[in-house]
Amino acid sequence: MKFSNQRVIISGGTRGLGRAASLAFLSEGALVQATYRGNEEAAEELRSLAGDNGERLTLTRCDVSQEAEVQALWDEIGDQPISVLVNNAGIRRDALMPLMNYADWQAVLDTNLTGGYLMSRGAVKNMLAQRYGRILFVTSPTSRIGFQGQTNYGASKAGQIGLTRSLCKEVASRGITVNCVSPGFIATELLDDLPPELIKEYKKSVPARRFGKPEEVAAALMFLASADAAYINGTTLEVAGGI
Repeated sequence: MKFSNQRVIISGGTRGLGRAASLAFLSEGALVQATYRGNEEAAEELRSLAGDNGERLTLTRCDVSQEAEVQALWDEIGDQPISVLVNNAGIRRDALMPLMNYADWQAVLDTNLTGGYLMSRGAVKNMLAQRYGRILFVTSPTSRIGFQGQTNYGASKAGQIGLTRSLCKEVASRGITVNCVSPGFIATELLDDLPPELIKEYKKSVPARRFGKPEEVAAALMFLASADAAYINGTTLEVAGGI
């Protein structure tokens, strides 16, 4: 197994893309610690889906936008070596700029960008000690092409890419890689609330003429987290069907 007994932390690891990543790493022998902000039902559902692999799954409640909660997570981990961090936790608060209030702007930046910084800061300290590690961000094509009503989200995702490119220059000589995976439209529960006509419009905009599968994103994350990707650093892998 590719990740046998390697410790993998996945923020927002109990739903959607995070759930798919958690299950994928578990299937390859990893010791997975999946964080979640508060949805206990989703956390227990992940444990159920993990089956026998659930023995290697740890579920930790942690709001990544809160420095104290993230610090408590790293204090709990202590000197245990972490091989992979997947920064997946993220939120959206969509609105056109004139209608977007400051609280919604800041909440998205706090979770998506500052949360990634806080989690990565702890991971870097851990990984420098072992001179090995993989730090991954789940970003979005919104960072480069933009979408109406998502100035906050697009800014947060573009910030993740900038963070990735700068951080890799700090840690690459120590055997640590920092990369992004950029999923396009993926068939998760986030699409369930959209009107059918909008879903049809979105699908037509994808050259592949379909939505991606969470498992396809998980496969990209696992590749960049593997030993095979040791010379890939500071880049963004698009999993977006051609968008």
